[in-house]
Amino acid sequence: MDPIWSNIFRKTPEKDSLAYFLSQLPLFSELTPKEITLLENLVHVRSYRNHETVFEEGDPGSGMYMIRTGSVCIFSRNPQGAEEELARLGPGDFFGETTLTAPAQRSASARTLEATELVGLFRSDLMEAAQDNPKVASHLLFGLTRVMSERLQAASLELRRLQNLVGEQSSSETVET
Repeated sequence: MDPIWSNIFRKTPEKDSLAYFLSQLPLFSELTPKEITLLENLVHVRSYRNHETVFEEGDPGSGMYMIRTGSVCIFSRNPQGAEEELARLGPGDFFGETTLTAPAQRSASARTLEATELVGLFRSDLMEAAQDNPKVASHLLFGLTRVMSERLQAASLELRRLQNLVGEQSSSETVET
């Protein structure tokens, strides 16, 4: 076959498709193939350069981002203006989800650490989907709620662990004096 024509008939391998990427995320793992196709039409794929700002702390939030390729640093600034890294995220991770269902200011900043492809899901698109296809929107929101609940439980356990450590340290300091 003539090489110029071979590219026209070649399909994207399934693992490289946006639908496959979305179906592998915990948020969307329980969606049907039809629902994944609808989701695929809701999201926005965006490419960022190395060290490009995705959003700044205090910006109005309008949705979430999923990392398809590359990596992102989530950080905040202390009162002196110095950056404090909160997390480094890679492919399959997501961030900004707290602004998907309710308008709020961003509680931290996000910047790419290399060339990065992000998939955005925004509140306006989710609201439109809720009107057009409430069942799919419901499944999306249940997936989001499930994952956020798991994160909240993990954060609560970590907070208790840290409180216990601080309590043990202050008890041992009291005994030593």
